[in-house]
Amino acid sequence: MPLEAVIEAVPELRNAESVAPLPGGLTNTNYKVVAGGHAYVVRISNKDSSLLAIDRQNELHNTIAAAEAGVGAPFVAALPEHDAVVLGFLEGRALSPDDLRRGDLLPLVAQACRRLHGARRFLADFDMFEIQQRYLGVVRERGLRLPDRYLDFEPQVRAIEEAMRLRTEPTVPCNNDLLAENFIDVGGELKLIDYEYSGNNDPCFELGNIWSESNLTPEQLDELVAYYYGAPLRNKIARARLWGLVAKYGWMLWASIQDGVSQLEFDFWSWGLEKYERAVAEFDGPDFERLLAEVQRKD
Repeated sequence: MPLEAVIEAVPELRNAESVAPLPGGLTNTNYKVVAGGHAYVVRISNKDSSLLAIDRQNELHNTIAAAEAGVGAPFVAALPEHDAVVLGFLEGRALSPDDLRRGDLLPLVAQACRRLHGARRFLADFDMFEIQQRYLGVVRERGLRLPDRYLDFEPQVRAIEEAMRLRTEPTVPCNNDLLAENFIDVGGELKLIDYEYSGNNDPCFELGNIWSESNLTPEQLDELVAYYYGAPLRNKIARARLWGLVAKYGWMLWASIQDGVSQLEFDFWSWGLEKYERAVAEFDGPDFERLLAEVQRKD
């Protein structure tokens, strides 16, 4: 069994006092291991993760960089022969979307993002436009299902891409998958976990994806941008809004792939469809053209 092999191979884990599965993890299996009075997390990757644009070498490099910056979990060991990583267990509370929607934690969210974005350069870049096209290729090649009207919105996505490229932003180390549960409140400071999709990226993608994942209000995204940049810059708000839209559109394909290949007991299709339906409302909504214009303006 991989877990037993990992425990035997890592000195810190030997003579483990307790081992318990941890909930969550849609592309890996997680365990909490207590040994020598210390708690650790063992993450064992599931198969077929390459279909989801997950690069384990990139993830490892970036996990270590985040730990060095003090915003990620402490790094203990990597065992590629077992598809496993061992991290220090963060004694804290994982947030929920309701926690973020309350609004009072947004300054801490911005602070945690700035700390991560100040880490040493990550190994690879992350571009959701490219990843969405890669996912679409996998879906077509494998004959997986698409929701109604999905391809109808490709012109709008290309219009967003063109507008973004006209005013490129310097990239920084980003997590790129900051759903609420990947924030851990450790004594009033937020730590960030799970670097499977991490890479150098536009910081506005990070902010927009946070907004999207926890279904914050547009006004709360304005606040998050203001906390991050020091002012509610219209160009940055538009970038974050549009990146959040592209993220929802792209993660729908992630869900389609998982729906077709994953062995986990989880309703990936409904998970993705909820995001996609919110994306459709934005594509069809009154703000789309305005956001395209504002993303090209100077602040």
